[in-house]
Amino acid sequence: MLQVSTFIFNSFGVNTYLLYDESRECLIIDPACQDHQEEKELSGFIEANGLKPVRMINTHAHIDHILGNTFVCEKYNIKPEAHKASLKFFETASASGSVFGISVGTVIMPALFVGESDVVKIGDSLLKVVYTPGHADGSICLINDKDGFVITGDVLFRESIGRTDLPTGNLDTLLESILLKLFTLPDKYIVYPGHGPATTIGFEKRNNPFIN
Repeated sequence: MLQVSTFIFNSFGVNTYLLYDESRECLIIDPACQDHQEEKELSGFIEANGLKPVRMINTHAHIDHILGNTFVCEKYNIKPEAHKASLKFFETASASGSVFGISVGTVIMPALFVGESDVVKIGDSLLKVVYTPGHADGSICLINDKDGFVITGDVLFRESIGRTDLPTGNLDTLLESILLKLFTLPDKYIVYPGHGPATTIGFEKRNNPFIN
C-alpha cells in the first residue's frame, strides 16, 4: 500500500507530500519548505521512518511549490521533475519570489520531464500522470489507482478550485481539466490537494460550487 504523509510548509500553506510503500523508496511531491525548521521537519520524518527519497516531482512550478527543491536536491542528490510547459516558471522563479519578498536562491532546473500518461514508479507502486492545465501551464496530477487517490496540486481543492488570475491561468481550461481528467475518476478516490484538507472526488462532484 502506498502511504501518503502530509506536511504544511511556508507562508502559503503548501501541502508537501511524501509517498512511500513497503520498499521504503520515497517520492517527494512539491517540497515547499522555506526555512531550516521546515527542512528539519521533512528530513527528520524521512530519517525516522527509514525512507529513501528517489524522486522529486513538482505538480507545477509556482514559487510556493518549489521553495524546497534546492534543499531536497542537495540533501538527497535528486533533481526535480516537472512538465515541460512549466519551464517558464522555473526560469522566472527568482523574480517571482522577489514580488513576495522571498529569497529563492539557486533554482534547480528539472532533470526530467513528465507528461500525460507517463507512469511514475516508486518501489512497487505506480502513479499515472495526467496533464491538467488551467491554473498554470505545466500543472499535472498524479493518480494511484491501486489505493484510490489523486494528488491534484492547485487544480482542485475541497470546495474550491485553483485560481486563474495568474500568468497562463484560464478558467475554461481549468474546468475542462477537472471535468475530463479528475471527475472521470471513481467517487471514492481521495483528493490530496496543494493547499487545505483532503477531500474525495464524489464530495467535490456534489458540493464544489465552482463546478456545480
